[in-house]
Amino acid sequence: MRKIILAALAAALLSLPAAAAPSKGKAPPPPALSAEQQARLPAIETYLNGIRSLKSQFVQSSDDGAPLTTGTFQLLRPGRMRIDYDGNGNYIVADGRFVYFWDAEVKEQQNAPIGSTLADFLLREKISLSGDVTVTRLAEDDGLLEVTLVQTKEPGQGSLTLVFEERPFGLRKWRVLDAQGRTTEVALQNPQFGVSLDTDQFYFREPGRRRERD
Repeated sequence: MRKIILAALAAALLSLPAAAAPSKGKAPPPPALSAEQQARLPAIETYLNGIRSLKSQFVQSSDDGAPLTTGTFQLLRPGRMRIDYDGNGNYIVADGRFVYFWDAEVKEQQNAPIGSTLADFLLREKISLSGDVTVTRLAEDDGLLEVTLVQTKEPGQGSLTLVFEERPFGLRKWRVLDAQGRTTEVALQNPQFGVSLDTDQFYFREPGRRRERD
């Protein structure tokens, strides 16, 4: 069950980084982008920073043979996110400080600080494709643009690839490659941007319990 929980967190961009193999030296620097590719990054940043709220159905898949899962993804920047999985009662919620995963089968939760990993990339107040993250790849294929990034200081911990539809430009899916080489993909289905979302749902509470207010 613990393995399933961590895989779900990774798929949500809120992964607890799996332990990488011990390194015998400094990781090699990521490949440099061309000047033309670098010139595209500011427009991508502007688009991402323009997403203040998002609600979408999603399909989650992985390369380890696990069954497809579906659910609802909601984002309210900065800091808040919620993922409800269909059929099993599991959910993930970020409240601005921590990320919580509720395992309905055993009625337990796990949590981690948002900023402890690449987790908070889409949740931060100002998204930047430089600094603590480094873009290692930018590729266009069949009307899609893929942007892959890693943690600048720990590139071996895995990567996040954002996939955009080019016309009209919009985020459509993402892939997480973890330190063990497993890939999980989340594809958005009919995403709605700029929607009004109930802020009360972006707090962790056990199902059936009301949140105690300050």
